[in-house]
Amino acid sequence: MTVKSTDKTGKYLYAIVGGPGGQEYGPCGIGGEMVYSIAGEKTAAVVSDIADKTLRPERRNLATHRDVLKLIMEETTPLPMAFGIIASSRKAIQKILYRNHPVFAEKLAQVKGKVEMGLRVTWDVPNIFEYFVEIHPELKDARNRYFSTQREPTQDEKIELGRMFERALNEDRVEHTRRVEEVLSGYCHELKENRCREEREVLNLACLVGRNKMEEFEKAIFEAAELFDNSFAFDYNGPWAPHNFVHMNIEL
Repeated sequence: MTVKSTDKTGKYLYAIVGGPGGQEYGPCGIGGEMVYSIAGEKTAAVVSDIADKTLRPERRNLATHRDVLKLIMEETTPLPMAFGIIASSRKAIQKILYRNHPVFAEKLAQVKGKVEMGLRVTWDVPNIFEYFVEIHPELKDARNRYFSTQREPTQDEKIELGRMFERALNEDRVEHTRRVEEVLSGYCHELKENRCREEREVLNLACLVGRNKMEEFEKAIFEAAELFDNSFAFDYNGPWAPHNFVHMNIEL
């Protein structure tokens, strides 16, 4: 297949895939440009033409980058590139492919036949502090001691209560994550714990799952959820390109 492009423009890089290259994905790239692949040494780069040397992370551009990855995921598991990588020409893309072939080949073998799934668990309670007060007697005793008297608690007492709450929060996160991972580990090739982004978040897991094991993985999530009461909410999502499992130092 012949793909028409010009080296008068730059090449916006979406992903690295295995195969000979020369494939077209349609006019779905940033700015409505054709998305196609450029061949390297047994790997290929999925790109689209772009006139700009830099690209702002606007919502529409980020969405397009994500949608192209989803399209590629229908056929294979790519090595997703970070947003905003622009090479000067087709030759520059080929140079990236040849220079980084060993690491690309290694990572493609690692994720072949797999997808990334996300699992987020939250405390589904009206007031997270009051919930912890009720399940942690030492926290309840401190709260009553500092706040149930006629006097105003000191700043040090408020700080100490906050520290106790934070400590209990983190300890419970560790224990709950351990329980969930014990169930899921048998259904995943890898698990990665991502940082909790808000106070109510119990865990945020990235899971590398075989494409042919998706049904079993989903059943395992329900199995894990049965270990918890109605104070917890389980939310899983995907499949995604394996962003959390592809860490590369690319030589440009």
